Amino acid sequence: MSYTSLDALGKTNLMLDLISQKQRALGSNVANVDTPGYVRRDVDFSQYLGSMNSPLETQLSTKLGPSCVMEDREKTDINVAQEFTEIQKNALLYTMATRRMSNIITQMKTVINVGK
Repeated sequence: MSYTSLDALGKTNLMLDLISQKQRALGSNVANVDTPGYVRRDVDFSQYLGSMNSPLETQLSTKLGPSCVMEDREKTDINVAQEFTEIQKNALLYTMATRRMSNIITQMKTVINVGK
């Protein structure tokens, strides 16, 4: 049993990278809420993660690194409450991804110990 970028370990690692990029964008929005002319930033990786079943997409992401879509939104007032809601959603995704990574590592340890 080998773990490559096409397996759960690589996908979970990529998801953690994307979640951290979204967290940085959301934090930047909150930090710049009073900055004149600041354009809200967001990371949309739902389409990207949906395509991870394709071996070609996964191979490209391994070579190029995470390439989520960082979008600059139109110039509107930043709703701090909405930003914090998005931060909480992102935190839930992070919790799920770290639990998945922990399960994968536990499975790998079990395979190693059984193979001794």
